[in-house]
Amino acid sequence: MDLINSYRKWRNYRRTVSELSALSNRELDDLGITRGEIRFVAARKR
Repeated sequence: MDLINSYRKWRNYRRTVSELSALSNRELDDLGITRGEIRFVAARKR
């Protein structure tokens, strides 16, 4: 079970990074996120 949960968390992290990376700098700015913070924000979401 732990392996499945770890995989789901990793997949969710990758999806979040991908979706945030697809946003423009303006859209990220509206969210209060810089491009350099995307991975940190995605990891925090876990």
